[in-house]
Amino acid sequence: MSQNSPLFRKKSVDQILKDAHSGGEGGLAKVLGVRDLVSLGIAAIVGAGIFSTIGLASYNGGPAVSLLFVFTAVACVFTALSYAQFASTVPVSGSAYTYAYVAFGELFAWIIGWALILEYAVSNMVVAISWSEYFVSMLKGFGITLPGWLTINGESAREAFQKLQSVGAAQLSDYERFAASAYESAPTIGDFHILLNLPAGLVTLLITALVYIGIRESRTASNIMVVLKVGVVLLVILAGAFYVKPENWSPFAPNGVKGVLSGVAAVFFAFIGFDSISTTAEECRNPQQDMPKAMIYCLVICTVLYVLITLVLTGMVNYTELKVSDPLAFVFQKNGLDFMAGVISVSSVIAITSALLVYQLGQPRIWMTMSRDGLLWKRFAKIHPKYQTPSFATIVTGFVVGIPALFFKMDFFVDLTSVGTFFAFILVCGGVLYLDHKGISARSKFRVPYINGKYLVGILFAVAIVGLLTYGKSVIVEWRMLSFAEIMEHKLLTIIFWITWCTLSILSYQHNFSALPVAGILTNLYLMTELGASNWLIFVIWLAIGLVIYFSYGYKQSKLAQK
Repeated sequence: MSQNSPLFRKKSVDQILKDAHSGGEGGLAKVLGVRDLVSLGIAAIVGAGIFSTIGLASYNGGPAVSLLFVFTAVACVFTALSYAQFASTVPVSGSAYTYAYVAFGELFAWIIGWALILEYAVSNMVVAISWSEYFVSMLKGFGITLPGWLTINGESAREAFQKLQSVGAAQLSDYERFAASAYESAPTIGDFHILLNLPAGLVTLLITALVYIGIRESRTASNIMVVLKVGVVLLVILAGAFYVKPENWSPFAPNGVKGVLSGVAAVFFAFIGFDSISTTAEECRNPQQDMPKAMIYCLVICTVLYVLITLVLTGMVNYTELKVSDPLAFVFQKNGLDFMAGVISVSSVIAITSALLVYQLGQPRIWMTMSRDGLLWKRFAKIHPKYQTPSFATIVTGFVVGIPALFFKMDFFVDLTSVGTFFAFILVCGGVLYLDHKGISARSKFRVPYINGKYLVGILFAVAIVGLLTYGKSVIVEWRMLSFAEIMEHKLLTIIFWITWCTLSILSYQHNFSALPVAGILTNLYLMTELGASNWLIFVIWLAIGLVIYFSYGYKQSKLAQK
């Protein structure tokens, strides 16, 4: 399709800045500095990931998962540099959506915006449900027990009850026994059992109200919670270091590289959130300088914390015992430190609340920006005259997150969240290559450090091919045993990865591409290959729904179409 097609109409940087500052709905309050942005970034990153998914990743990969955190962080650094360049060039709300509008045109911008809606909404559902589990556990520590039917979704309870009927109570885990009991004790209407996760719904309501009232209040609450939870994480590292048994680190990678990489979704979920900083660009006092600094600072801080805490966890107990939903509290209980476990349970509620806050800040601002461009209905761009927040979009976000969190089981969607995020990250890295190629980077206050990839990308591609043929014979044998249908189902992304690397090698030679954005594209694409095919199917269905909305409304109502 021609680049001149209306589907690829682009917005210039000047046009985006003009639209952001000339709307009739009023402006957003400019109150955020570097410290506030770093705080918001840490609030988003050090949330549900470090308090829950880190246990499962350690169980699958052993102590070597600490290296996976480093590898994932490197991928995020490449991406963060690209985000930082865009944020300094186009300092408006909208994150990757706005950046794609500049680099690739309207259709890609819509696809990214729609993917980000999925990322933020599903992330927050997972975070709200995780918060509920910790909150209920914390209340039990104080002797308060909520009725089971008010703390669990119907699907989990029904599955546990059916399992109880078929295999008996002895075969059930503690959680399944609790879920089955909740199903039996739940009030009924006819044959319908009333079960809902009330704490998850209520915390979403409270956080949405806070975000609605204003960015100043949200900033203050976030800063307080971040200080508390970073303090607790440091306490865990320092106190836990005295109980580390080095023999627990051997074997370092018990399940090999495959076991380590099986934790990609969980580890990457722990890093999702640094991009949410870019959604607050219009509320930043000096976005061109502060955004790049904040992104790099919070990534470095969080990576160091993650690596240290993974080593402490896997050193305090054997990795095989870490398949629990609250690993930080568990390792201290296992070592007889019940007081520390209690402190962690309370602090984890605070930590996950701050992550919920940042995601609820990000989603409405993306909708607001898409509405300004005419791709969503005008009400989403409405700014509250008193609170200076995107009021209607914030309320809708509360419903979109809160209602599913009340009733649905969301474990599966950790992977689905990562799919949308990887997709956005790849386009942002690719967008920087476009900015460089078109000379737009000249006006960027911050630029990705330039390393000429003319020969480097191709040489590394050749080295990788030789390495695969020399040391990857077992992989080649595995591929030969697969049918064409199985390759298409399970290995299609791997094929796309190698084709992309080959293509980027040629383009880098022709256009002297910067190596760091290319590295960002390739590392994110490689991490994507480790996610399940079923997640991709749901993601494709989600995109199809989005394209129906775009072609039935946004394509005609777009401000670029009006012009």
